[in-house]
Amino acid sequence: MAGHSKFKNIQFRKGAQDKKRAKIFAKLAKEITVAAKLGMPDPDANPRLRSAIQAARGLNMPKDNIERAIKKSQDAGGENYEEVRYEGFGVSGIGVIVETLTDNRNRTASDVRSTFSKHGGNLGETGSVSFMFDRVGAVEYPSDAATADDMFEAALEAGAEDCESGEEGHELICAPESLHDVSRALEAKFGEPRSAQLIWKAQNNIELEDEAGEKLLRMLDALEDNDDVQNVYANFEVSDQVLENLGA
Repeated sequence: MAGHSKFKNIQFRKGAQDKKRAKIFAKLAKEITVAAKLGMPDPDANPRLRSAIQAARGLNMPKDNIERAIKKSQDAGGENYEEVRYEGFGVSGIGVIVETLTDNRNRTASDVRSTFSKHGGNLGETGSVSFMFDRVGAVEYPSDAATADDMFEAALEAGAEDCESGEEGHELICAPESLHDVSRALEAKFGEPRSAQLIWKAQNNIELEDEAGEKLLRMLDALEDNDDVQNVYANFEVSDQVLENLGA
């Protein structure tokens, strides 16, 4: 689970185990289909679709799967998915944001609420958690794409607000409305990024130890396992020992 990183942003799709790959591909395909349906099926003219395809490529999703997902968006009578965001609290009052794409709002709400309850959390009202996060654009590159200094300089030139580099890669943060332009500028210099998308970035993170950390991670993992859930974010950090205890 590479979401537990120096980037201090818990986003659980990245680096998932092979056993979850089929489920991850299904979620990526759903986002590609929705993006293509809402806009145009051409990624050059549809920034959201372009971001979805980049995320899929970053996780080595086969080209045929991507093309099939785009084609599905043009099929008459296809499913219609609604974007719904849930906010709630895990153990120790940790704020959690859950982004979903669902064709049955009642089912998804029930499942998400149940997952929170089973793991000692509770679902809150819209806005009860998101004020502790910033909505930002995030562009990611692998660590070997450039040196930290070169990436930082390029980030500033491209209009990014921040750049953080580490062993797991480079993450560049920008204003949401600048994501497309920043991503394009960086791509011209370093090639296609690993991902370029809008995320919820925690303003501050709370460190959890031992049992509390393990309990929260289990809840977030259960949320991520839900077919309707696309992204999960939380404002916390855990120690390497907690990750080792869970085999993450």
